[in-house]
Amino acid sequence: MEKIRRASHAGSWYTDKPNKLSEELDGWIRAAGLPKSSDVRGVIAPHAGYSYSGRAAAYAFGNIDPTNITRVFLLGPSHHYYTPKCALSTATVYKTPIGDLPIDLEVIEELKATGKFELMNLRVDEAEHSMEMHLPYLSKVFEGHPVKIIPILVGALSAENEAMYGTLLAKYVDDPHNFFSVSSDFCHWGSRFNYMYYDKKYGAIHKSIEALDKMGMDIIETGDADAFKQYLSEYDNTICGCHPISVFLHMLSNSSTKIKIKFLRYEQSSQCKSTRDSSVSYASAAAKVDA
Repeated sequence: MEKIRRASHAGSWYTDKPNKLSEELDGWIRAAGLPKSSDVRGVIAPHAGYSYSGRAAAYAFGNIDPTNITRVFLLGPSHHYYTPKCALSTATVYKTPIGDLPIDLEVIEELKATGKFELMNLRVDEAEHSMEMHLPYLSKVFEGHPVKIIPILVGALSAENEAMYGTLLAKYVDDPHNFFSVSSDFCHWGSRFNYMYYDKKYGAIHKSIEALDKMGMDIIETGDADAFKQYLSEYDNTICGCHPISVFLHMLSNSSTKIKIKFLRYEQSSQCKSTRDSSVSYASAAAKVDA
């Protein structure tokens, strides 16, 4: 029986008008001007409203060659629902204004059978925006290509559980038909986020934020999940998708396919100059087979 997850953030976080949405996505992908490569097996991309991060996200999704891909694993952080585990969707289809994405029920059953996952109900699923903000881009990029998705809500995992889920999901990396879409924004800076780390040696606050984010991005590019953990515990950078990113790093280091992450774009929602300001950072990366 069909169980639909509605595009609950369409009409607020992004337009619900199919033609307008399609044009926006095409425009951003064109502007990024990236060559599509079948070696790109995953992305890290932001999940803010499209007026903030839609343009930056194109630098991740614009790399995708859809030809050989039949499945997309979505890893998104949980903003409203607390769980120390990963949770699977109970829906059978995710709707977007520009085309629906069916869920791969076979893989969901496979993951369920491990006993390591919990299930999220439709209410939790529809309240969460971290994976939904990737869907229109995926729908656009995979237009005309039959693709199924496996949405995984990543909870507040311990370091041990990040490694456990990474090891468990690593076998899917070795199948070249699988693709991975990892959802994360970067630094949330300002009193409203309770985070105001500032290293004066960089001058303006926004320069300090950029240096802090770039330090994290450089560590992610090394693929070292432990070093990333160390960086987070040292600086507390408010990277909301740190758990999905950590799981992804463990997946890559436990798979036999050599894949390297490279960041291609970095933006801030605004440039903080005083402690009254606030901003969110957006970074886009492609994970590519390293020949």
